[in-house]
Amino acid sequence: MYISVFPCPYHWNTCNVLIRVIRVISQDFYEVIYRRRDVRAQFNGGAIDPEALSRVLSAANAAPSVGMSQPWDFILVEDVPLRAKFAEHVEQERIAFANLLEGDRLSTFEKIKIEGILDSSLGIVVTYDSKRGAPAVLGRNTIDDAGLYSVCLAIENLWLAATYEGMGVGWVSFYQEEYLSELMDLPEHVRPIAWLCFGPVTHLEETPDLERLGWESRRSLKSRVFSNRYGSEEGLDKWQL
Repeated sequence: MYISVFPCPYHWNTCNVLIRVIRVISQDFYEVIYRRRDVRAQFNGGAIDPEALSRVLSAANAAPSVGMSQPWDFILVEDVPLRAKFAEHVEQERIAFANLLEGDRLSTFEKIKIEGILDSSLGIVVTYDSKRGAPAVLGRNTIDDAGLYSVCLAIENLWLAATYEGMGVGWVSFYQEEYLSELMDLPEHVRPIAWLCFGPVTHLEETPDLERLGWESRRSLKSRVFSNRYGSEEGLDKWQL
């Protein structure tokens, strides 16, 4: 159990029930984290429950942000010709990347589906407005990218909430920012951070696509944690990672 409810003001039976409920909630939370997948081929094109979408976007909007600036916006892209135009651009970028590869790396990449733009029910373009809260955004004075990090936190909230709702999300990154900015009519100071394919899925894969198809493997937690200085492992054993 990860949350304490004591001292409990209720009868001990009620307290025990609350503890069991909290245990279930805790388990569900971690299950969602590990179940989350970057979805490509599993979208089924089904209808999206407006209430579920509202919950997902509300979770994204509840993300922490530097100076509480909430520098994100969400563009819901339903228009099929618009999505098809973006998909065509993404395909051109996929080919350009493939041309950089050869041998086994190329053959592995060719097996990987990189987007579900037209297969998904909805596109969500997440943007970053660098002027929101400016000129004096609390906490961004020395780390300007903190605003961008805030948008990424909103995307993670969105992704986990979508997973909880039984929806899939796929982050498309094969595009030129200038192209998507023009396609979305973005003001000059607003950057497109992500095109998210969103919608119901047939299932979520047990193993991430890039690992399942042999592109990359997940590294262990222990290999990513250091002690006091980068690269130092001295004294880490006590944490039993």
